[in-house]
This record gives sequence, structure tokens and C-alpha cells, in this order.
Amino acid sequence: MQQDLTLLDEIEEKIALEKYLPVHGLVMRALSFDFSAAKVLILGQDPYPNPIYPTGLAFSVPSDAVRIPSSLKNIFKELHSDLNISPSGSGDLSPWANQGVVLLNRTLTCQSGESNSHLDLGWRTFTERCVELLAEAGVVAILWGNNAQECSKYFAADKLIASPHPSPLSAHRGFFGSKPFSRANSALIATGKTPIDWSL
Repeated sequence: MQQDLTLLDEIEEKIALEKYLPVHGLVMRALSFDFSAAKVLILGQDPYPNPIYPTGLAFSVPSDAVRIPSSLKNIFKELHSDLNISPSGSGDLSPWANQGVVLLNRTLTCQSGESNSHLDLGWRTFTERCVELLAEAGVVAILWGNNAQECSKYFAADKLIASPHPSPLSAHRGFFGSKPFSRANSALIATGKTPIDWSL
């Protein structure tokens, strides 16, 4: 754990003099939960590069966001197809986080307007360690896209749900129809855990 803290210090030094997203107080939000309560991991790439969106939770946006990002729209389409849950109009996914869904990105910061701009700062080493610990704790993993699926090795087949990213560029290659929400709940029930209420 000491090396993890040292790595965090090094990353903070690298980004201290630049403007980045999300705001400092939200960078570690996805990890500010009761670790023993974690049930499901949804692993994303990095924060939305638009300053109005990043909340520190992967794929989530503020409840008052007028426009929903395309990836999140596709997540909501799949949620409706999978569980017949209609979107509420809000893109705030914190109700999922409050039930033990860890909404973690591989990279926890980015420059405004530039996706993957902090790809090589060390975040991926840190978050991969977090993923490894979550896997050891028995969470069900929902891994969307190539970045996330680099962590597939930590999960047994019955705890792994992998598909293309919900981005408009890839959603039609297998994200739609993958039924991640019902599959995650089935995996939780199989181990005696309460399923997630995916409604928002």
C-alpha cells in the first residue's frame, strides 16, 4: 500500500500546476465508499473531457446536466432493453454507487477537452491495483471496452461481464444486447447477495 500512496503523490505533483477534470475534491470519489459493501465494478476509461460533466464517478454526470453524453444515452438504452427500466431524465448514477456499484475509470483525471490526455501519468497502475483488490473481494465486473478489459484477468468467468464500450463508435458491435445489468444481478444472487436496483 505504501507504493500506492507514493504513486498518488507522484501523480498529484504532475497535475498540480495544470487545470484538470474533475475538480480536485472529486478525483477519488469512486473510491470513497465502504469497501466491504462493494458488489459490482463498472470500469470506464477516463473522465468526460467536457467541464460540465465529470463527477468522479465513471459515466455519471451531474443531476442538473441538460444534455446526456452519448455513451450514457446508450447505457440507458441497454438498461431499458435489458430490464425495461426507462431513464428518469437524470444522468446521475450515484444511486448505483450508494448500493455498492463502484463506478471507476482507468484514468482518474484528464485535461479539459482532451480524452486520454492523462493516460501515461500512472493512474492505470493505481486503478489496476484497486481493481485487483475489488476482484479479491468478490465483486462482479462489468468491463466495457478495451481499456477496461485489460483487467479481465483478475476475474473468474462467473464474475466477468465484458462487451464493447457504449460509445456510439462501438456500441453496435456487441454492447447493445449484452444485458450487463440482469447478468450482474444473476451473478450476485448466485452468491447470496442482494441484487442492484438499477432504476434511477
